[in-house]
Amino acid sequence: MRGSTTGRPLMAALDLLGRRWALRILWELGEGPVGARNLRERCDGMSSSVLYQRLRELLAAGLVHHRGDDDRYELTPVGRSLGAAIAPLEQWAGTWAASGH
Repeated sequence: MRGSTTGRPLMAALDLLGRRWALRILWELGEGPVGARNLRERCDGMSSSVLYQRLRELLAAGLVHHRGDDDRYELTPVGRSLGAAIAPLEQWAGTWAASGH
């Protein structure tokens, strides 16, 4: 399993998603296809070098697709399925935040 010395897919996924800005990029792409410049603006001043590094990693992982015809990025079906997978975590985070933490 790429990215994991243990061979466990969960560890590889957590490594990828735990990289700075990775989840934010995926979150923003959940709204639909976005060009790199617009994506960078949505990500509150992320450097362009970090943006392109994360996009390369997410492309290699099969979570993001680059549309060459209009130079925009979008989630793949696997990338979209991640939203459903982390929905329980989002619900938990809302409850945790509401508890004053």
